[in-house]
Amino acid sequence: MKKTTFSGMTASLALAVAAGSAMADTARMDVLEAQRAKLAENTANQGFGPQSPRDLEQREGVNLRKFAKAPPHTEMNLCNIHFHKNAEHRGGEYTTFAGPGNGKGYNTGYRYSGKLSKAQLQPVSGEICPSEYGSLQPGDTIESHYVFTSALVTPGPTLGACLSESTMNPQLRVEGQVFVLANDDSAMDFRELSAFAEVNGYHQPLNLPQNTGKPIEYLGSTTGPGYNEKGSPLQVSWSMRPKVAIVDIETVGQWCQDNAFDEKAAHGVRNLVVSPDLLSPMD
Repeated sequence: MKKTTFSGMTASLALAVAAGSAMADTARMDVLEAQRAKLAENTANQGFGPQSPRDLEQREGVNLRKFAKAPPHTEMNLCNIHFHKNAEHRGGEYTTFAGPGNGKGYNTGYRYSGKLSKAQLQPVSGEICPSEYGSLQPGDTIESHYVFTSALVTPGPTLGACLSESTMNPQLRVEGQVFVLANDDSAMDFRELSAFAEVNGYHQPLNLPQNTGKPIEYLGSTTGPGYNEKGSPLQVSWSMRPKVAIVDIETVGQWCQDNAFDEKAAHGVRNLVVSPDLLSPMD
């Protein structure tokens, strides 16, 4: 009788694990495609405007629902800041697919396509912005949304802070910035990046990055995994910066513990919208 060696058993186990992982990835991709099909079904001939997030390198779009481009953010009020784990958009320096996720917005989206140093990837002690899906780690990518409104409001929790009883249909703008988290106290401080004050009569972020490339602008919608199978009815002018900024992960954790927006953890990601019927044409 032929003996089964330990190394042979190890190899067989590794092959079985790999096969199981491949089957799980295929199943999750099937969920993503099913959600996209449902989104198409639920938005067909319903009059929905262009949706977000999108591939910033895909300039084509045939959704012709028009709305006025929002003013520059300097002429609007900052109403909310939050972030998503992994980039919702794809493009620039965030093009590595993180996977189809769990179908509910987690472990999906896009990651920073560059590399951090070995020191920057060293684990940190304690949990960073923990949620039921775990905590953030060095090397993780986040997409931060600075949300602005034409309504007369003050910054606060949720997108409800962008509305007011006197202005229920305000113009909305999102200035988007993708960050990569590093164990590096010389990197940018997320608390400073999220600081705000009144400037020339408008609530404004004081340290919105200015060196991460010319923003890519387009007309879209609100995001989040709640819209994986249905259209978002809100109209948003987007400005997404193509380059990633490196931020000190410890300062992200400190921000999650104390901020004006009552944000405790990362939000989930809406599937990338790929149907031209749901995308605006970009100049």
